[in-house]
Amino acid sequence: MKKFMDEDFLLTTETAKKLYHEYAEVMPIIDYHCHINPKEIYEDRMFENITQVWLGGDHYKWRQMRSNGVEEKYITGDATDREKFQKWAETLEMAIGNPLYHWSHLELQRYFGYEGYLNGETAEEVWNLCNEKLQQPNMSARNLVRMSNVKLLCTTDDPADSLEWHKKIKEDGFEVQVLPTWRPDKAMNLEKSNYMEYVNKLEGVSGIKINSFKTLIEALKNRMDFFEEHGCCISDHGLEYIMYAPAAEEEVEAIFAKRIKGETISRQEELQFKTAFMIAMGREYAKKDWAMQLHYGVQRDLNKKVFRKLGPDAGIDAINNNSSAIEMGQYLNALAETDELPKTILYSLNPVDNANIGTVIGCFQDSSAVGKIQQGSAWWFNDNKQGMIDQMVSLANLGLLGNFIGMLTDSRSFLSYTRHEYFRRIMCELIGGWVENGEYPADFKALEKIVKGISYNNTVRYFGFKL
Repeated sequence: MKKFMDEDFLLTTETAKKLYHEYAEVMPIIDYHCHINPKEIYEDRMFENITQVWLGGDHYKWRQMRSNGVEEKYITGDATDREKFQKWAETLEMAIGNPLYHWSHLELQRYFGYEGYLNGETAEEVWNLCNEKLQQPNMSARNLVRMSNVKLLCTTDDPADSLEWHKKIKEDGFEVQVLPTWRPDKAMNLEKSNYMEYVNKLEGVSGIKINSFKTLIEALKNRMDFFEEHGCCISDHGLEYIMYAPAAEEEVEAIFAKRIKGETISRQEELQFKTAFMIAMGREYAKKDWAMQLHYGVQRDLNKKVFRKLGPDAGIDAINNNSSAIEMGQYLNALAETDELPKTILYSLNPVDNANIGTVIGCFQDSSAVGKIQQGSAWWFNDNKQGMIDQMVSLANLGLLGNFIGMLTDSRSFLSYTRHEYFRRIMCELIGGWVENGEYPADFKALEKIVKGISYNNTVRYFGFKL
């Protein structure tokens, strides 16, 4: 029996161990998609206790606590932090096979030096150990980033954001680059009740009167220039699915005019507007050589009772079975027809879409970038051992795994960088297994290039980061 989560955790062959310990483990981290608050980096936030770090906004954990019958009081309610931590510890004990079990213990090992395991009985010991460590200066937000060997991270930011914290971080001389990512969902989602409030806000920051679809795009281009000045080179879109419902320019303008007047927009009009919006954005990204991330396949806020009480990101989202199989290709083709298809990364929440994405990306590769169209790493509900294996095996079967840009945290926590370690171990076990089985030669020069590439080097090359 192997020791619990020892140095060879998830590594079962000698080749896998060599690949991880000699190549993957030593590589720095680029976290090109996360939801960390840049203000907390600038202010170098200190955390009072482990509950603040772990449970404050982590809907992954909230879901499992509810599944364990925990009252909402101990999840998002007014229970004490110690009480909430106890309920999480008791829940984690039941989470055998869940990635949260591995993530939590990797974080306890790497940041707090705790080699035991967390459950209801050990909660007091772990609570005291973690809280004592969190009072030390080396556990501040910036030092946690440094400790994790992070060289660059990209936050997720609205076009109307002032980016003041990114500017202050840079001026302050923090050696880790903290760059914004362009996330224009609010400008696209005209079906939302507060859409015109957002348009007015965008008007204010851009200085452009928005009275048409054309001027909406002009205002966004103005803000894109501002983001570019602050180092932005990546966009991100959160989509229900990748739609493609093309309409003539005058039709799109008519739809936007209806929305300005407060008239009801039909579902078909919504899709036509969003298609025009996404085509316009894609063209601008191509001009700027920005990469475009498309996250899709989500049903959001299913439990309306919980949503009314807690709002979005409360742990009540699920997989959408609309695969975008046809429309995704049509959208990419519309941009490729005019040589305006940017570097694109596709993430579906539905694992059934792996092969679909793998075949579509092969249709739009060209010599402008190695692996120009990527399948993104296993996302959200797929961000687990089997999900990562399935994504990488599918990508290897249908494309070039060696050009894959690898892992990201997609997290709000400063302790989530161990997810990169988790991914790298799984990746090395997978590749090492192929070598051990005679499916790839024991050519360690080539293997080093592949493993270091997926861990770090491919990401630097793909996005063009200046490090």
